[in-house]
Amino acid sequence: MAKAIPHILIAAARKSSGKTSFSLGLARALTRRGMNVQTFKKGPDYIDPLWMEQASGRPCYNLDFNTMSGDEILTTFRQNLTGADIAIIETNKGLFDGLDVEGKDSNAALAKLLGSPVILVLDTVGMTRGIAPLLHGYQTFDDEINIAGVVLNKTGGPRHEGKLIAAIDHYNKLTVLGALPRDDALVVDERHLGLTTPGEVSTTAPVIDALADAVEQQVDLDGVIAIAQSAAIEPLAKSVTDFNSGDVTIGIPRDTAFGFYYPDDLETLSNAGAKLKFFNALEDQQLPDVDGLFIGGGFPETNMERLSQNSALREQIKSLIQAGLPTYAECGGLMYLCEKIIWGDRSCDMVGVIPANAVMNQRPQGRGFARLKATADAPWTSGEFAVHEFHYASLEGLSDDLTYAYEVTRGHGIDGKRDGIVMKNMLANFCHLRHTDANRWAENFIAFVRRIKNDMT
Repeated sequence: MAKAIPHILIAAARKSSGKTSFSLGLARALTRRGMNVQTFKKGPDYIDPLWMEQASGRPCYNLDFNTMSGDEILTTFRQNLTGADIAIIETNKGLFDGLDVEGKDSNAALAKLLGSPVILVLDTVGMTRGIAPLLHGYQTFDDEINIAGVVLNKTGGPRHEGKLIAAIDHYNKLTVLGALPRDDALVVDERHLGLTTPGEVSTTAPVIDALADAVEQQVDLDGVIAIAQSAAIEPLAKSVTDFNSGDVTIGIPRDTAFGFYYPDDLETLSNAGAKLKFFNALEDQQLPDVDGLFIGGGFPETNMERLSQNSALREQIKSLIQAGLPTYAECGGLMYLCEKIIWGDRSCDMVGVIPANAVMNQRPQGRGFARLKATADAPWTSGEFAVHEFHYASLEGLSDDLTYAYEVTRGHGIDGKRDGIVMKNMLANFCHLRHTDANRWAENFIAFVRRIKNDMT
């Protein structure tokens, strides 16, 4: 029988309360103790998991009610516990927030599904005795949720901290695990998360280490571990993934421009028979020998000059796609395949396969949950399925005679009605896909690449 693994869920009363900062600091602090820390993020999300991976040294997996069933979430959770000493699940927004009015997609629903005790991180700015009724509401709103401890964030000093603890002790009878002072150095905000990617380890490491220092000094780590141990769960066996084996080879850029890949999607590609060859689109002037390409999302706009300067790679990719190389691109990958990226008064040449310019806008053009319905022109997907999107870019100069793989039944995609430009054996869309039982895209893509390879030999 496998060893049961302790776990906790880190939540907050609302967005931007400091739960990401605390989760990162906690993951690194427990790792420093010699523990193998497995992290999870309530998704869809690419950026927080990349930071969590840096903090723990293990891939961080998304748990997402939008694309996954409850059984899939539970299986993904348990399959990735093997070898861990403790698991940390970081939520999004507030504990009870979600699209469903009954909370079926909320962080609280995830806590119930996994049987996770909750540690609540509270932003205490401007608050003293008022913390008590806030916590009372959270404690009584759903009696199936076990709020096992509280971390006070952004406290204003010992006097402020004392008033908060006294109120909680008197009214709520909750364990205060610690208090983190108000300090700009302990804030991982949208500026950090949006502009810094794991390729920039020299930038991320000092931030995570500072957070870990604060958590070690200000938080009862033994108390956190004890709470986690109250809800241990047995892991499930998971097949070992070898990215270096397979009968078809897929090239994947992984650098500061492109990094939005779900680790379990990469594992599925490999288990479907793909050998994954990672390359750097900013520096490598030539692709590895590949049978197909998968270009994920990221921040090509913040790296547009360097991408443009690597003209040898751009020209090779264009030539291969036009010759029929199977290629799948999402969001930032779609932008890279356009003629140019334009951002304000800056304009840089890109690959030039897609006859349009990717233009950055002041506001998001597509944001949140979306749904796609495959058309007859979809090369390797079918049916209707849930996806997500977040892009400031729009495509300008598109001709009317392009072929599209999807109708957008919810969301924006490329033009509010369609997504997924199909050209030869290339598919490029703004929406992000997740491999699930309802959308087995990774397996289907590898089967498509394999068929094209066999037809050419």
